[in-house]
Amino acid sequence: MLVTVSARHGHLKEETQKLFHDKAEQLLHYFDRLTSIVVTVDLHRDRDNKLGVEILAHAEHKHEFVATDRDVEIEAAFQRAKDHIKQQLKHYKEKLQDHRRDPSHNGGVS
Repeated sequence: MLVTVSARHGHLKEETQKLFHDKAEQLLHYFDRLTSIVVTVDLHRDRDNKLGVEILAHAEHKHEFVATDRDVEIEAAFQRAKDHIKQQLKHYKEKLQDHRRDPSHNGGVS
């Protein structure tokens, strides 16, 4: 699985890139069919002095999960975006597992 961490409008410190890379890899614990994760950090501050983080997670069969967040601290924005992706992955995985258990899609009503 490929993890890419990049920055727009500036450069990230090597330690920050490694931290985001390692934390992004943790998403595999929630859904092991991910093929790539792209973390983009926007270092241009908006009117509220906030920085942005976008996480794109690509899975098998052309499924894509996207989360963005903005915060004054880049680590906080990253963590919230990661949590949002994690929720999407959990929901998708549950949907797949429920589909396998109930192929009739009738919600268990007989």
